[in-house]
Amino acid sequence: MSIEFWTWNTPNGRKISVALEEMGLPYNVHTVNIGKDEQFKPDFLKISPNNRIPAIVDPDGPGGSPISVFESGAILIYLGAKTGKFWPSDLRRQVPVLEWLMWQMGGFGPMPGQVHHFLQVENEQDRRYGLARYSKETRRLYGVADRRLAVAPYFAGDEVSIADFAILGWAWRHERHQVDLADFPNVKRWYETMMARPATKRGFEVALS
Repeated sequence: MSIEFWTWNTPNGRKISVALEEMGLPYNVHTVNIGKDEQFKPDFLKISPNNRIPAIVDPDGPGGSPISVFESGAILIYLGAKTGKFWPSDLRRQVPVLEWLMWQMGGFGPMPGQVHHFLQVENEQDRRYGLARYSKETRRLYGVADRRLAVAPYFAGDEVSIADFAILGWAWRHERHQVDLADFPNVKRWYETMMARPATKRGFEVALS
C-alpha cells in the first residue's frame, strides 16, 4: 500500500520526497498549499497538530495498522527504521546519523529559513540587522558542514544516511540564502554527488505544489 504524503514544495518537503524515492517506497502526494493556509484545515491538523508540513500516513504501519507521523526528522527516522535503509541497525553507527540529523533540525534549516524571511522584509532598516545576523550564522553552519565533509564523504560517515537527505533539502536552497558553494568545496562535492543520484533526482523532480 502507498504512503500518503502531505507536503508542499519546501526544503522540509523535499527531504521526504527524496527519502521515499531512495527507499523505493510507493507514495501518493497530497499538496498542502501553505500560501493559502491549507495547513490549518482540520483534516490536516489531525495528522500534523503543529500545522506544519510534511506529514505522512502509512496504512501499513507497525503491526499492520495505519500510523501518522509529523515532523520531517521523525518521518525520516520512521522510514529508515521501517525499511532498514539509510538507517543503521547498530546503535554506535546510529549516533552520527542522529547527531547530524539534529544539527540540521536545530540549525541548518531554522537559520537559513530566517535568511529567506529577512530577504523579503521591505523596510531596509528592519531587514539589515536580521539579514546580517542570520546570514552570518548560516555561513558558520556551512563551515561546520564543510569541515565535517573534509574527513568523511557523507555526514554520518562512509555511507549515505537519512541525515544527508535532511541536510540536502536545505542545501538545495543555497542560492536563495545567498551562499556560493564554491566557498565550501567539500559541501559542493557532497552536494553534486548527492544530486547525481537517480533516486534523489527523482525526489526533487516530483511535483509537490
